[in-house]
Amino acid sequence: MTAIPLVLVHGHPFDHTMWHPQIEAFSASRQVIAPDLRGYGTASRAAPVTGFGRFAQDIEALLDELGVSTCVLAGLSMGGQIAMDCYGRFPDRIRGLVLADTFPAAETPDGVKVRHAMADRLLREGMRGYADEVLEKMVAPYASPEVKAHVHGMMTATRPESAAAALRARAARPDYRELLTRVTIPALVLVGADDTYTPVADAEAMHAALPDSELHVFAGAAHLPNLEQAAEFNTVLGKFLAKADARS
Repeated sequence: MTAIPLVLVHGHPFDHTMWHPQIEAFSASRQVIAPDLRGYGTASRAAPVTGFGRFAQDIEALLDELGVSTCVLAGLSMGGQIAMDCYGRFPDRIRGLVLADTFPAAETPDGVKVRHAMADRLLREGMRGYADEVLEKMVAPYASPEVKAHVHGMMTATRPESAAAALRARAARPDYRELLTRVTIPALVLVGADDTYTPVADAEAMHAALPDSELHVFAGAAHLPNLEQAAEFNTVLGKFLAKADARS
C-alpha cells in the first residue's frame, strides 16, 4: 500500500513551522510537503499576493515541480480556505481534504473593512503590537509557554507587507459554501473547542455541508489545535491518512 503525500498549508500570519509536530510525526511514513506561502517565512522575498487564488496557483505549481500527482491536502484557518480554493481548481489531484479551524463563507462587508483596516495598521505599526494582542486568541491562555513563544515568534517574523497583502486578498476571497456540497472525496473537519475565530459551530456547519466528512473537536485548544494538542491531532490525522491510503 502506497502512502499518499501529505500537503500542509499554514495559516496567517504564520509559516511552515506551524506544522512542526505533524512534519515530525508523518515524514518517516510518507512525503510531507509543508511550504511557506508566498510572502511568508523563507518565501518572504516573493512578490506578495494580489488575489487570493495566487496561493492555490502556487501550491499547484509546487506539486507540478515535485512531480506529485495526488495528495491529501490539509489547511488551517486561512490555509483551510486556500485548501478549499485548491479543491475548486484541481480536485482530481486531491484524495482527502482536511479543514482545520476555518470557515467557507465569503467576507461580510464589515469583515472587508476590518481586514483592510488591519492591513493599514500592520503597514503603519509592524507586527509586534498585533501579535501581543491576539496571541491568547490564536492559542488558548492556558497553552504551554513553548507553544505561545513559537506562535508569537512566527507572527512577529512575518513581513508586514506580506501580511497586509494577504489580508486584502483574503477580504475579496470567494464563497466556498456551495463548493463544499460538491466535494466528492472524504473530508476531515477539525476545530479547537475554545476557538473564538472559527468556533465549533462553523466546523459543524462545514461537516453538515460536506457529503462525506468526519468532525473532531479538540478539548483544551483554541485556534491552533495542531500545536496545542499535537499528540491528539496527529492521532486523528493519522487515522484519516490511513483510510486515504487504503482507498488509494
